[in-house]
Amino acid sequence: MTCRTGPGPDLPEGRRTAHTDAAFTALLEDSAEELYESAPCGYLSTLMDGTVAKINTTLLNWLGLTRDDVVGRLRFTDLLTVGGRIYHDTHFAPLLRMQGGVNGIALDIRQADGGRLPVLISSVTKTDHDGRPLLIRTTVFDASDRRAYEQELLRERQVAEEARRRAEEDRQRLQEALAVLQSSLLPAQLPQVPGMEAASHYHTASPDRLGGDFYDLFPLDDRRWAFFLGDVCGKGPQAAAVTSLTRYTLRAAALHNPDPVAALTTLNTVLHERYATGDPRYCTAVFGVLEPEGDTVTVELASGGHPPALVLRQDGPTEYLPTPGGLLVGIMPSAPFTSARTVLGAGDTLLLYTDGLTEARTGEKRELFGDEALLDFATTLTDTAPRQVVTAMTGLLNSFGDGLDDDTALLALGVPMTDPTPASDT
Repeated sequence: MTCRTGPGPDLPEGRRTAHTDAAFTALLEDSAEELYESAPCGYLSTLMDGTVAKINTTLLNWLGLTRDDVVGRLRFTDLLTVGGRIYHDTHFAPLLRMQGGVNGIALDIRQADGGRLPVLISSVTKTDHDGRPLLIRTTVFDASDRRAYEQELLRERQVAEEARRRAEEDRQRLQEALAVLQSSLLPAQLPQVPGMEAASHYHTASPDRLGGDFYDLFPLDDRRWAFFLGDVCGKGPQAAAVTSLTRYTLRAAALHNPDPVAALTTLNTVLHERYATGDPRYCTAVFGVLEPEGDTVTVELASGGHPPALVLRQDGPTEYLPTPGGLLVGIMPSAPFTSARTVLGAGDTLLLYTDGLTEARTGEKRELFGDEALLDFATTLTDTAPRQVVTAMTGLLNSFGDGLDDDTALLALGVPMTDPTPASDT
């Protein structure tokens, strides 16, 4: 074996020439930086915020820019067209963050003369020894010859437009179906309670989703009436299923044992057992019993994590009816519920509501409307009949505009000053 030193190639003596020695010498002297700069594809490195830290001559030539125009001045997205930026922000960048690398993504880059160049881009995130990201290295391939891609893109856009049209038609049909389903979760109209007046209102925050608020009023026997109002956690079909289960459970429980605490306890057991595994479901609720006695009505109710009821007196203060200690219904295997009692005289009204009312956003600071503001508003009402109270509260809800972003249910029960008028739903 012949042992040699120096830059020449390890070729047999008979094949070595001055020309081959010079060629191999030039190859060995060719630097990595020169290969980087004149590569047939574009290279650039960016900081984690996208600022270009290094770019090769090939890509600069494609862009029609100088190194001083780009390095430290532009971000990677500044090199893209508007469509390219949108795709980068919504698809490319999230994939890169999740996977650490993205290969062969088609984008368009902007050229200095106003043209655009279709390219394929691959990026990889470089990290230090502790796994912290340091920079992003990107390779850019010229993809000018992609007529088939453009044609496919056009076809996909046409397909997408047709899909959008069909989706809009489906959305209209869905809204109609949701309206029918929503109405099935509420009483078609409130019954007329002898010696009393009742009124209700339901505000839907969005026609595209089912709400979780519910209420009902129904007879227990020939002299007592039960009522409830509540709010199921969540929206949509799952919440609607819980709402339906809740309404029928409370109705059945009331007929078996009308005690408010017993009714909520039964509901708590049913909800917890039904949704103990998987996605937990629970609700807030107020359940009560009305018992007319001469010119007055005795009200006994219990609350499970629900906002307190308001009592509006014709000849007295407007105040909340405290129901302390009630937990959310269905969240625990067993939950303590305590009852409260009040008596309504002529002109008095009991108002039940869901938290969409008190959690509405008001003013420039978008602050919660809150319990105190509701009490102050109710105190100003000169007519405390149920129908007038609901009308006033409906006007208040409408005044919130887009600050009211949750469904809201109202149920007012009172003793009229004169002969009872029919129940109303506004």
